[in-house]
Amino acid sequence: MERTPRGILHRHAARTRFTLNRLPPAPSLREYVQYYWIVRWDLRGGPPYEQRVLPNLSTHVVFGTASAGVWGPSRSVFTQVLRDRGLALGVRVVPGCCGAVLGLPAGDLRDGPKSLPDVLGNTVRATEEAVCRGGPDSELTSLIDALFTGRVRPLTDSERRVRDTVALIAGDPTLTRVDELASRTGMTVRETQRLFTTHVGTGPKWAIRVYRLCDAEARLSSDSPPGQAELAAELGYSDQAHFARDFASLVGVPPGSYRRQQKVTERAQN
Repeated sequence: MERTPRGILHRHAARTRFTLNRLPPAPSLREYVQYYWIVRWDLRGGPPYEQRVLPNLSTHVVFGTASAGVWGPSRSVFTQVLRDRGLALGVRVVPGCCGAVLGLPAGDLRDGPKSLPDVLGNTVRATEEAVCRGGPDSELTSLIDALFTGRVRPLTDSERRVRDTVALIAGDPTLTRVDELASRTGMTVRETQRLFTTHVGTGPKWAIRVYRLCDAEARLSSDSPPGQAELAAELGYSDQAHFARDFASLVGVPPGSYRRQQKVTERAQN
């Protein structure tokens, strides 16, 4: 089954601060867009809330009152501080399809986000303003469908190949090495690295790591999390210590500490 990294850290606490809905795009866009996501919050009268999200491999086109812009894949945890009342609507582009949707490869976004008008032109401002005014989810997604329908182009052979290679990683958790991935796709390691850097915006080694660590976070947040040694083996790590270092380097705390934090939050909500 294909995995989709979502990576909202401390998800039990997050549910008390904002709502998150994921909605499908128009049928003509589903080859290029995984889904739309809409976050709404109302924290008036209370303190700001800081939400952290694990990286994934998608380019995100974000409209609304927080973090508007075009964001390429990150190599670190993304942090958003929510204040007062607002919403954000994101277009999650299928890895490898950035060029076909936005007219620029994901590799061009490695230096940071670009503004919506810089990528989509000044005509996008009307859509920006309409999203900021709010409305039902169905109305907001219809606006985005209208904006992108007709502007996407067919995938090139290279884009299609790298998209399918990411899907291979997503569908097979046992793929943990770049040379294995290259062998499975009939490409050289160097060719795989070049295609990923251009069309995904990250290297294939990082892509594999993203899926493993998002899987780890999801398992640690489940109702019946496995022990660390079992989880390390399940994710294909050579030993528990390697897994713990890898997780802590990205999330900021070791897996055991993260799980304990989750339990504290769960008890506080019950």
